[in-house]
Amino acid sequence: MYKYLSLLNDLETQIQTNEYKEGEKLPSIRSLAESCQINKSTVIRAFHELEKKNLVYSVPQSGYFVVKKAFELSENEKTEIDFETSAPDWNKFPYIDFQHCINKAIDTYQKDLFVYGRPQGLMSLIKVVQKHLETYQVFTKTENIFITSGVQQALSILREIPFPNKKTKILVEQPSYHLFMEHLETYQESLIGIKRTAEGIDLLELERIFREEDIKFFYTMPRFHNPLGTSYSQKEKKEIARMAKKYDVYIVEDDYLVDFEQDSKADPIFTYDLNDYVIYLKSYSKIIFPGLRIGVAVIPNQLKERFLLYKKINDIESSMISQAALEIYIKSGMFERHRQKIKDSYVSRAKQLYQSVIKYTDDSPELVKVIQPASVCMHNHIVLHKSINLQQLIRNLNKKGVMVEPISRNYLTSFQQEKILKLNVSHVEEHKIEEGVRIVIEEIRRLGNV
Repeated sequence: MYKYLSLLNDLETQIQTNEYKEGEKLPSIRSLAESCQINKSTVIRAFHELEKKNLVYSVPQSGYFVVKKAFELSENEKTEIDFETSAPDWNKFPYIDFQHCINKAIDTYQKDLFVYGRPQGLMSLIKVVQKHLETYQVFTKTENIFITSGVQQALSILREIPFPNKKTKILVEQPSYHLFMEHLETYQESLIGIKRTAEGIDLLELERIFREEDIKFFYTMPRFHNPLGTSYSQKEKKEIARMAKKYDVYIVEDDYLVDFEQDSKADPIFTYDLNDYVIYLKSYSKIIFPGLRIGVAVIPNQLKERFLLYKKINDIESSMISQAALEIYIKSGMFERHRQKIKDSYVSRAKQLYQSVIKYTDDSPELVKVIQPASVCMHNHIVLHKSINLQQLIRNLNKKGVMVEPISRNYLTSFQQEKILKLNVSHVEEHKIEEGVRIVIEEIRRLGNV
């Protein structure tokens, strides 16, 4: 990361966490240069970026000061504890940084914006993405990388195209990504579900299905599963890769939250695939902002021509302006700065959530089931006692200002559902998490009479 971006990230975080309060003077250029062992010009550049973000202002001969916040949240927004909303917090989106990248993209690619691009994607972005994927232990060639209009488009194309194994059924974890479940059932695909829990997946059952059923591909979220929030072990990932080759079943690996991983040794299934059976999907929308609509699909050689044809038929090309802006955003170092900032924020909240849940359920293991994974993310879940009326629980919590969400829509309609409550910390201030969890657990106890 560029030195000025590192300093900018630190100062911005300190301002937003009130380490430097409104109206307070920031350290001088000289003192920051000395303490950080960087040039004064680097410090000045960081201050100028903070000015553009309206976080600081300069006073001649005096220095830089923290700007007073332009607005405060309403009282209702302050009191409500929202464990329901899963979209990233809009206050965390890098609007100003990305606006600069969009303007630069228009200047750089102005002629290309008036003609249709390549269905595979902007080649200069693909080359940047290729290098970027290597940081996630995904090594591939540029000809295997496709830029899609979000991961959802990649999933839609994969559902449509015939596969070399000539099989027809799609296997999905249960529960799983709700929009893909709706998509598959809308198109009346031949579906099979396999149960996934906080403990993982039954590998013997998975192998039986691979062996006995006509499985085209297995859709899985090995890392930070939606909605469970848990991840597969290395053993499970290696076994899935091995079985894919043995039974001629493709794996569609949706690694949509890879940017939030804290365990540097947690590799994707793609790393263990030596036979071109894993299709790797990654989203940039989740870490930057949903409106970006940029996804990446790494497609095996035997599927890439067909995938390209269907991609072209679907939309000719993904948004050129979004692709160009993302290329500049990554190359400038802004992406890495933003990624680290967002990751730190969500990980801190996620840890607070797990600590709170364990604290208030420690003496009632028969009431709710909680497993803390080695690596946490912004969403997780608790399994409720069978005596709990889930809908009544949600209504009661809403009356108390706590918003929660069941995971019924994450199941296929034909699959037996468990009573699971999803808790997401994307829109909850950290200091409110414990209070929200306390209210949730107390209401569960009241309804369960445990």
